[in-house]
Amino acid sequence: MPDGANKGSFLQGYNAQAAVDSTAQVIVAAEITQQANDSRQLVPMLELVEANMGRKPDAVSADAGYWSETDATDENVAGIDLHIATGRIKHGETIAMENGPPPDPATPKQAMQHKLRTEAGHAVYKMRKAIVEPVFGQIKEQRGFRRFSLRGLENVRAEWKLVCATANLLKLFRAGWVPQAA
Repeated sequence: MPDGANKGSFLQGYNAQAAVDSTAQVIVAAEITQQANDSRQLVPMLELVEANMGRKPDAVSADAGYWSETDATDENVAGIDLHIATGRIKHGETIAMENGPPPDPATPKQAMQHKLRTEAGHAVYKMRKAIVEPVFGQIKEQRGFRRFSLRGLENVRAEWKLVCATANLLKLFRAGWVPQAA
């Protein structure tokens, strides 16, 4: 993976991806890439969610790392209510809320910025912090998973999916879920 701190150099690293259900905080899709940022991961993750769940999600929220005009306008995301930050906001900075439709004409980025400044859009996006971020925190802090033990993309991919599966099983167990006999 390219080293973001030192141009032209590489490091043995992986970018872990996870899509999480908003109701139960269960990981519904997981993947590993060797791309340093997330900007090209939205469509592949949504395809994994659809393959695993049998349908596209109704709505998606993602942080600024996932913003890509190409992905946000891709035909594979048609029908999905996207809420993707288009840039970073400084801690404590307030954003003026807006009403009504986006300015005409608006680029996809301007339309998304407007959407996130509406009351409804802001409410959906802010829930991302309570949906996906706790899952990564639980895996890192409660499970103590901070680095991969294996080497090689396929081995790390398998390890990440095992980590995600055990996180899901533990979450289901703690919620009192009992498997139903067939």
